[in-house]
Amino acid sequence: MVLTPTGRNFLRNIAQAMQSIRKATAEASSGNVADASYLRVGTIEDLDSDVTPELAVHLSQKMPECNFLYHTGTSHEIIKMLRHRELDLGIVTSPSKSLNDLIDWPLLRDPFVAVLPKSAESSLPDIVAGHTKLPFLQFSSDLIIAAQIEAQLRRLGVQLPNKFECGNNQTLMAMVAAGAGWTITTPLLFSRARRFQPKLQMHPFPGKSFGRTLSLITSPDCARSVIDLVSSKVRQELTRQVIADTHRTIPWLNEQFTLID
Repeated sequence: MVLTPTGRNFLRNIAQAMQSIRKATAEASSGNVADASYLRVGTIEDLDSDVTPELAVHLSQKMPECNFLYHTGTSHEIIKMLRHRELDLGIVTSPSKSLNDLIDWPLLRDPFVAVLPKSAESSLPDIVAGHTKLPFLQFSSDLIIAAQIEAQLRRLGVQLPNKFECGNNQTLMAMVAAGAGWTITTPLLFSRARRFQPKLQMHPFPGKSFGRTLSLITSPDCARSVIDLVSSKVRQELTRQVIADTHRTIPWLNEQFTLID
């Protein structure tokens, strides 16, 4: 079934009013989060081994009457589902393009770093410049993080031939640890590869630093009380499980790898 031309005109004229009604309904039902009945949350894979499980336990305790749906996917996929009102909120890598009707609540500044095999003997500038035989291993080109890295390399005039693309961080880290190449990633993703870290070395990306932003993205009608609850817990877990330990072991990241107030 599809709308008639008259129906499309009618919908366009009442869209803002309908959004206001949805927001008012959400605030009324979730003003007290303990009374909330349904919440749909999307998160990227970057958080699924530590932050997301703790968030799920916390929300179930704070919202005992609520039915939850958790979805893990790429940032593109989660943003699309938010636009189609298939999710209420999502934690994603912020895209460079406008989010239009969605609301962006920045959480974490996650700088890009170079990760090499522990056995690599060449200097980082030589490796980045392509003066060695160590190939560049990159994230799949359909991911937001890959587009951000590619854009920065273009700005620097760097062209890196690669022979491997992967959408899974753990596989990428395993390949680097095995000496198959080097990659550009972030401290958050590096922290998830603990089993491979003894065979890896992480360095600041040479030249001007750049990074990505992890954000909580919500639909306009998501209740503020729920947003505050989720944001507070995610920030707490990022600090406890990732940031504090990274700052202790890698001091040069103290000013770059931080929560965003």
